[in-house]
Amino acid sequence: MTAPMNVSYDDVLRVWREADAVEAIDHAWVFDHLMPIGGDLDGPVLEGWTLLAALAAQTTRLELGVLVTSNRFRPPAMLAKIATTVDVIAGGRLQFGIGVGSRPDHPLGRREYDAHGLPFVATADAVAALDEACTVIRKLWTEPAPFDYKGLTGAFGNPKPVRVPPVLIGGRSAATLRVAARHADIWNIPGGDHDDVVSRSALLDRYCAEIGRDPAQIVRSVHFGVDYERPQATRDAIARSLDAGFRHFVLSPPAPYPAEVAHWLADRIIPGER
Repeated sequence: MTAPMNVSYDDVLRVWREADAVEAIDHAWVFDHLMPIGGDLDGPVLEGWTLLAALAAQTTRLELGVLVTSNRFRPPAMLAKIATTVDVIAGGRLQFGIGVGSRPDHPLGRREYDAHGLPFVATADAVAALDEACTVIRKLWTEPAPFDYKGLTGAFGNPKPVRVPPVLIGGRSAATLRVAARHADIWNIPGGDHDDVVSRSALLDRYCAEIGRDPAQIVRSVHFGVDYERPQATRDAIARSLDAGFRHFVLSPPAPYPAEVAHWLADRIIPGER
């Protein structure tokens, strides 16, 4: 996962082209922020979906996505069209990441909404909007004829994605986990506190059981930052997560990206038996 802040397009493209040729790396991600959330807070940041379209055109093998799209930024029908376009460009390689959006108590996430004139609705309303967006987006990807749905009249997705993208929902709150139980093919949570990650996964199991869904239908995903000086720490974290049933891992090497960073990840971080 290459956070496109305080880096150039050429830097990100170099890493993705390299990763596209490294068999141990299955998928690659960008984030969805309109302003930096670390480093130089007035530095450059590239818009996630536009960047993803460019990277989709410059790669051939990697599955790819936005970890995760803020559902607060774009109307769901428009987001469905954007995601379909990227999947078509990628030839069916999109993993569709989505979440509620920035936490209300995170000022570095909140400021981008004010700076771009975007409303920042209450958390409960934002979670309900995420639930509805997942329904609308999947219908636009799959319905064979125009339909009306909660404010949409004659909604119709054409073209369809090359494949219906797997939906990755990111977040740890109980409310978001309930949405994930209903809609997610993959659930992602930031790593760091292993006990919390495991307990949240168990809570997702419970919410799946409440609605009669097999929890095994949802792939468990965890996101780890990488320290170039301490690769073993990340390897140990991956091993603990594997033991806890996680099978989808997102690694974030910090910028500036050294030469051959994708090969470094494969050699020093990614387990040999996958």
